[in-house]
Amino acid sequence: MRSKTNGGLVADRLTPDASRLTKTLRVTEIFFSLQGETSRVGLPTVFVRLTGCPLRCGYCDTAYAFHGGETQTLEKILAEVARYPTRYVTVTGGEPLAQQNCLVLLRELADRGYSVSLETGGALDISQVDARVSRILDIKTPGSGEAEKNLWTNLSHLTAQDEIKFVLCGAADYEWAKQVLAERRLATICPVLFSPSYHDLPAKTLAEWILRDRLPVRMQVQLHKQLWGEERGR
Repeated sequence: MRSKTNGGLVADRLTPDASRLTKTLRVTEIFFSLQGETSRVGLPTVFVRLTGCPLRCGYCDTAYAFHGGETQTLEKILAEVARYPTRYVTVTGGEPLAQQNCLVLLRELADRGYSVSLETGGALDISQVDARVSRILDIKTPGSGEAEKNLWTNLSHLTAQDEIKFVLCGAADYEWAKQVLAERRLATICPVLFSPSYHDLPAKTLAEWILRDRLPVRMQVQLHKQLWGEERGR
């Protein structure tokens, strides 16, 4: 059958299995905003923030998503996403992959013709994520306090449509990330993003380091923080 979203996107897809749509996820919030990071920065995007995370990064700005939330069916989540006039959807957290049914949600979104990205902390296996989804994979630095949780085998599953992100807390993190970038030849896999931790590293300082060392990375700042500060759901 053919289906049309509110964003005007038309896609061919099979009639969904009703039993899949009754599966549930714990959801912290669903909201419409501008994408603040990655190569999609600035694009109007629906964010589906799932609840729960096995990591406790020192710079985390979404700790409110560790607990609570509301149990929702996939049918309800998809209906909420469809309310907004955009083809871009980001599934984030917490850590989305901590819930098994996240994989089903990602597939259902892709089946409906959305351009889907997944923000994942890099500690859980990404190999089963639908191939149509762009995976934004964090590599945790020592400054995060969770570097030992990096699942390095994830790198072998990345393609050119994915992105690798480092959040850097200072000079030691930068030097560590620079070494990982070179030793694992990350820039040959997919785009690599260096981002300053909002409260720890001045953006100008990171920009100067990247230019000094001529690194093959994209620097990013969090657009949503520039626009709305710490306001939740933006």
